Amino acid sequence: MGTVYDYTVKMPNGEQKSLKDYEGKALIIVNTASKCGFTPQFKGLQELYDKHKDKGLEILGFPCDQFGNQEFDNIEETTQFCQMNYGVTFPMFAKVDVNGDNEDPLFTFLKGEKKGLLLKNIKWNFTKFLIDQNGNVVERYAPTTEPSKIEGDLLKVISE
Repeated sequence: MGTVYDYTVKMPNGEQKSLKDYEGKALIIVNTASKCGFTPQFKGLQELYDKHKDKGLEILGFPCDQFGNQEFDNIEETTQFCQMNYGVTFPMFAKVDVNGDNEDPLFTFLKGEKKGLLLKNIKWNFTKFLIDQNGNVVERYAPTTEPSKIEGDLLKVISE
């Protein structure tokens, strides 16, 4: 059985980044969108990041345009939007598909580890996955789950 550390993802500039770089940290991996009803969750995610990054938390944002075309075409617009409107300082990556024939292998893995209400598929933007310091998927949260509601589970992972 693998871990998230087995995956490489694409940065906004097109360079590849190994998730091994985050080994030993708790992660929240989330598929995001800039023009979605859940977009204000960026604020809560950033608050969690600010509060717990010194304890080993990283939040990894993956813009996705599969749900209602709610993401900018240009990744530069996406990153600027997140920084300007929500003060996002956690890493944002290149746009990905989270379902279907072209889904990113990381999301294939995450969905295989923790199924949601629609079995494996992600049903909307801001589906969140909590990963422990060993790269294991601990929990999956629905798009409607506010980031603050994850904090209790996150604290258990950080204190392990």
